Amino acid sequence: MKYAVKLSLVLFVCVFSLQQLPAQTRNVRVNYKETTLKNGLRVITVEDHTAPVVSTAVTYNVGSRDEHKGHTGYAHLFEHMMFKGSENVGAGEHPVLIRNNGGNDNASTSEDRTNYFEALPANQLELALFLESDRMRSLAVTKDNLDNERHNVQEERRQRVDNQPYGKSGELQQEMLYDNFAYKHSVIGSMEDLNAASVDDIKDFFRIYYAPNNAVLVLVGDFKTSDALAKVRKYFESIPRQPDPPPVDQTEPEQKAEKRATVSDQLARATQVAIAYKTVPGNTPDFYALQVLSAALQGGQSSRLYQKLVRDKEMVTSVGGFNAESRGPGAVYITATLRPNSKTDAVESTIYDEIQRLKTEPIADWELQKAKSATRRSFLQNAQRSLSSAITIGQYAIYYSEPGLINTRLDKVGAVTKADVQRVANKYLTKENRVVVITTPSGGRGAAGNVGQ
Repeated sequence: MKYAVKLSLVLFVCVFSLQQLPAQTRNVRVNYKETTLKNGLRVITVEDHTAPVVSTAVTYNVGSRDEHKGHTGYAHLFEHMMFKGSENVGAGEHPVLIRNNGGNDNASTSEDRTNYFEALPANQLELALFLESDRMRSLAVTKDNLDNERHNVQEERRQRVDNQPYGKSGELQQEMLYDNFAYKHSVIGSMEDLNAASVDDIKDFFRIYYAPNNAVLVLVGDFKTSDALAKVRKYFESIPRQPDPPPVDQTEPEQKAEKRATVSDQLARATQVAIAYKTVPGNTPDFYALQVLSAALQGGQSSRLYQKLVRDKEMVTSVGGFNAESRGPGAVYITATLRPNSKTDAVESTIYDEIQRLKTEPIADWELQKAKSATRRSFLQNAQRSLSSAITIGQYAIYYSEPGLINTRLDKVGAVTKADVQRVANKYLTKENRVVVITTPSGGRGAAGNVGQ
């Protein structure tokens, strides 16, 4: 299990039909049914008989944004705790049962949600429902399980952050970028908070956030909807509803001046420039315009920054980034790793020059089309997998209460114009709105790159 995992699971079934339209305008069309149980659990079913498989995804409306000072890392901790057994399932038995029956399973945590998912042969749907319902109803929250998993998470933190080149720099940039604690702290949490967590703390977190009325269950695959819903009611409907969790404050004050920091990293072998601009929540018009902007600026080898920094000026070994999707304020991230003897101020200056071009000149027709085509290709490839579709639908339901976004998202990207890209570049990619973290190697490792002239 990994937090903020990027899914590349190999699964086998197409769950959408393409409209009979010209190739360039074909869209995803998922026929889904939404049902709400008496205890508040939202159930979304997508019936597809292309192959004898079924995928399930349970998405809980809880992520690190729901944590408070002194209690960080709980959401990610539960990603591990949920595999430690429940009333009718032994510790570690969940994945064994799934894999012994020809399936696959995993989980992930982000700032905005936690999900658990499995793919199985169609005749094993009831197994998946039994396993997910048993841990939702009766997870074994014990001191031994807590101690074991907190140590596992702490080791994961060492591997992914503390002992990873640029790991501390990324965490620092996140802290600098946001003022609201919801997004300011890392998903994996701090060592001190994990050590301080008590069994009562963890039980309270489970009771509040792992309730049926705080979750969405998505089923995609080869089943009859009426039969699947009968099985869902059998396993889930008797789980008690809990009071709704407190709402999360997502407000973020406007940044008035550039923020900068320099980190000396003994694990890094090259100087790195990391730039972030705070932007908008996902599924908004400006978010989709920023997606297109990011693709034109830094998406692949034909992008402006790659052409300028890697090919033309040979100043960096790599440059790239992304437009982060979030339920609260998102961000555009740009990261460049310098070649030996390149200077950070020269690299920064080149990046800002390219951003200025976005502000003053419309992007080319081919750049706009390339950005939209790349988004479409990635989205359609993801939608061809039953498990990926189940996860995506669950996320849209939790983030935006809009599971049907899977059918309309490409239309929203397609509606972006060159004027939209120019507008959001001027609005968000400003000096006052950026956070810059420079990482320099230390410890005699043959440092590459120099700070300043």
